[in-house]
Amino acid sequence: MALLSRDEAQAILTKVLSFSKADECEAALNGRTRGNIRYARNAVSTAGGSDNISLVVQSRFGKRSGVATCNQFDDETLRRCVQRAEEIARLAPEDPEYLPLLGPQQYLSPTTFAPATAAISPDVRARVAADSIAHCEGRKLSAAGYLEDGTRFTAMRNSKGLEAFQQSTTLDFSVTVRTPDGTGSGYAVADYTDVAQLDAKALTKVAADKAAGSIGAKAIEPGKYTVILEPAALVSDEGMFNRLMYALDAREADEGRSFLSKKGGGNQLGQRLFDERVTIYSDPLNAQAPGDVFDGDGLPVKRMAWIEKGVVKNMYYSRFWAEKNKKAATAFPSGFIMEGGTQSVQDMIKSTARGILVTRLWYIRDVDPQSLLLTGLTRDGTFYIENGKIKHPIKNMRFNESPIIMLNNVEAIGKPQRLGGNLVPPLKIRDFTFTSLSDAV
Repeated sequence: MALLSRDEAQAILTKVLSFSKADECEAALNGRTRGNIRYARNAVSTAGGSDNISLVVQSRFGKRSGVATCNQFDDETLRRCVQRAEEIARLAPEDPEYLPLLGPQQYLSPTTFAPATAAISPDVRARVAADSIAHCEGRKLSAAGYLEDGTRFTAMRNSKGLEAFQQSTTLDFSVTVRTPDGTGSGYAVADYTDVAQLDAKALTKVAADKAAGSIGAKAIEPGKYTVILEPAALVSDEGMFNRLMYALDAREADEGRSFLSKKGGGNQLGQRLFDERVTIYSDPLNAQAPGDVFDGDGLPVKRMAWIEKGVVKNMYYSRFWAEKNKKAATAFPSGFIMEGGTQSVQDMIKSTARGILVTRLWYIRDVDPQSLLLTGLTRDGTFYIENGKIKHPIKNMRFNESPIIMLNNVEAIGKPQRLGGNLVPPLKIRDFTFTSLSDAV
């Protein structure tokens, strides 16, 4: 029952609202099926699947609200869930940032569902793992990979007339390849809406080539270098690109907690803060990286420019902060797109006299939130470039850098690639700061 149609989901939500005695009530259903396979040292270690569906009910009396959840949908359970939310609401303190629930909204028609991905079987996952392992065994390398596919739906309905529904499919694949002695490592990662776009063999070859090429890494002096950052070095759960986009929050800026804060109060909306070649926007209907058409509050997500030719064009305004400042509320998108050019990573390497190619960054931590200064480490394939060619692998290094500074030191922007539901190009950056060496592979 983890996947429901629009009619099935809205029928449950309509019943939930019929049980409500609160001033306002909102209900949301979230369901998901997942399948996965994991392998390490050229052998499958785990494989499995899961499905889940849950209901969240929020009841309100005046400015007091309460939330209850359940995962059974018979009438008695639904009624008890609503009653529990109402009991909690009556006991809760008033919310000083209370806003009434949204009324009916107009949403774009989502393009996030691919039937082929929803139909993936364990046999498909096994073939992907087998192909990846076979490539590495043939080269006497060791592969560790993970494939996860899933289908989800989200449905919302409230007592003010809002109704929303969306189905999505996703597939994530990553592989790390090591040399037998453990001194060389390579990595490749990708995600898709449609499984037809997955080429696990090609991705494994990329990781294997980097692993084989990273044997005998040499130490170089830390300092400022021209770097070519592949998309995996820019986007991850904790990546530099992600942190920049989440920092486009108007409230944080207005309250003096952000790189967008202005001395004396306010924010830097409309200011040029980046290289004029930097343009970042969101578009839930993008063909390569489609996204959610509504956010958790039920606000419609539409195409929006965030940074345009280096200028901060829009910032994220929550409903409360928007009303307080007489602005339009901004739905936070599920993905971002950075415009790029046509250059490949190889093209960038050819145009580099001296520099460093970075496959991936990890263990990224904040140093100074107000300047977005970050620190972290390279890993899984770091190489020295000389006269347009990769000369040799180098030992990993710690960096201290801010994406604000980085996006003012752009030398070249490559062809965007999908990663983490975003479209991000490889970047060639001058004066990227490395502070120390690391013995980690």
